[in-house]
Amino acid sequence: MKMLINRIAASSAQPFILDDLKSHIRLSDDFDDAVITKMGYTAAAELEQFAQIALLTQTIRITIFDPDRDSGLWLPIGPVAADNLPIITFDGEVFTAFIFEAGNKPYIKWQMPYYDHHPSRITVEYQAGFGADAANIPHDLTQALMDQAALHYDSQSPMDARSLTTSPHRARAGARFRGVQL
Repeated sequence: MKMLINRIAASSAQPFILDDLKSHIRLSDDFDDAVITKMGYTAAAELEQFAQIALLTQTIRITIFDPDRDSGLWLPIGPVAADNLPIITFDGEVFTAFIFEAGNKPYIKWQMPYYDHHPSRITVEYQAGFGADAANIPHDLTQALMDQAALHYDSQSPMDARSLTTSPHRARAGARFRGVQL
């Protein structure tokens, strides 16, 4: 089984509030805004990748080649609202015989008609994320993003790979959403 994941942003909003991020880094001037913005986006991408989440609403498209015959499928990126059913196709044909469990770790449970099919490709498309703008992101994840961006700012041009690490807050908050027990 091989899985490809594609994220498509639903809005152009930033996953952080620039003034809040600058305040967290202890900057008041505007001369570094472009640099801070890039660091904010970098920290957001790292947090999304680590925690397997979408901070802002995104369309997630998963393509699975030669799928396993398991009883269900954990979707790789959450959170997903209960009223946001995924669209599933088997080799291009819509498939609706499934039960969907929403939440931070969304799950698709296949029903009996699934076992009558032998698709070579399954596509799942769904909306994931906390909302349309930074105000919808949970506070612990906002803090984790800002801590990680501050770490990037404080470690600009590190001399070696060990100089730039992960913020402890990003590790804790990201692990909670990922489902890791600490």
